[in-house]
Amino acid sequence: MGQVRQTVLGVAGREVVITNPDKVIFPQAGHTKLDLVKYYAAVAEAALRGIAARPLVLKRYVNGAEREPFFQKRAPEQRPEWVETVELRFPSGRTAREVVVRDAAQLLWIVNLGCIDLNPHPVRADDLEHPDELRVDLDPGPGTSWDDVRRVALIVRDVLDEHRLRGWPKTSGSRGMHIYVRIHRRWSFDQVRRATLALAREVERRAPGQATSKWWKEERHGVFLDYNQNAKDRTVASAWSVRPTPDARVSTPLEWDEVAGCDPAAFTLVTAPARLAERGDASAAIDATPGSLDSLLELSAAQEAAGLGDAPWPPHYTKQRGEPPRVAPSRRASANAKTKGSGHRQSTQPLITVAKAAHKEDALAGLERWKARHPEAAARLQVDDVLVDSMRGRSSTWTRIRINLRHVPESERSAEEPPDPDYDPWRGSEPGRPGERAPKTRSSS
Repeated sequence: MGQVRQTVLGVAGREVVITNPDKVIFPQAGHTKLDLVKYYAAVAEAALRGIAARPLVLKRYVNGAEREPFFQKRAPEQRPEWVETVELRFPSGRTAREVVVRDAAQLLWIVNLGCIDLNPHPVRADDLEHPDELRVDLDPGPGTSWDDVRRVALIVRDVLDEHRLRGWPKTSGSRGMHIYVRIHRRWSFDQVRRATLALAREVERRAPGQATSKWWKEERHGVFLDYNQNAKDRTVASAWSVRPTPDARVSTPLEWDEVAGCDPAAFTLVTAPARLAERGDASAAIDATPGSLDSLLELSAAQEAAGLGDAPWPPHYTKQRGEPPRVAPSRRASANAKTKGSGHRQSTQPLITVAKAAHKEDALAGLERWKARHPEAAARLQVDDVLVDSMRGRSSTWTRIRINLRHVPESERSAEEPPDPDYDPWRGSEPGRPGERAPKTRSSS
């Protein structure tokens, strides 16, 4: 067996070994691991601004950008002595020592592990219970245009301004946009989430046709403001992260006057370093403007007084006090109708699961088989009726596809069938362990 090729780079006063530098990470664009490493070396100062001193979840694409990654919270046991870690405690009660990056050498070390994008927690290693960052994740639903995302982003800016907060926009590197807000380290994760939920509801009030704060996908329309990205243990790809898209797009900070006319496809692994060199980092001053959540929390209290209580939490969290039923509205309506015993013929549930697979392509093949079995129903589906969810399992993502039958007359709805394929990411796990059966949906943005 031949010796595995490697390259040694000198950076930040250390030597970083890059294994398999010629391995193709982005097949369609042809970019190799060494191309990715050189990109991060070129933008290291700016990229570190979003991740420095923060614990990181390692999202490792060991088989390239087109294959499913696995999530590694615990730092590898075999690591250089100069790689720092810190112990976090999660909602499940478990703990893990996660990697903390502070310099370019540590950054390139995690990239060599197969990390394409960087996923930091919104806290610093010296205070793990008080976030210094509120994150607004604009997640466009099916059929939503990039113009819709930009318009909603500008409304978010206006609401933040009114509450004396500075928002720092960036492309997500996929279909959405992120707006980060630096805050003083005075508030808990729950309070930051409450403030973000209040913000989302206010944006929805101002743009009811374009923005939504609704957690259940069957209720959403337009751009979803994912307030739950601020719950503890959630991470978002940081600024200057390369994303696993065919063209290797980059999550790029923007000036506000760029938002209305920007094209996310213009920012890639190839073009972003030149932009940074020519124009600088649009979020360079982000750490200089921490703000207060008091005003948004006052808005939250006013919304609660008006009857708007808590909203659903991610499924792997314990039920929260004041949280509404953690059941999709269509299922609640069906259950209520059966309980009332109206005597009328009951339809099958409008939302059905048709495929669960370890790999997205297998799930999509299962969707096509369902459509072939039910061509009349398939012909009535709208774009928003097919829900493709990337789910997080114990250590990797998997794909679930659901169909909303709201546009299919009851007389044409078939009985729900077992998913095809019917993948169970928790099969073989030890029963009874906390958090073991709690997949969570990964934002598509």
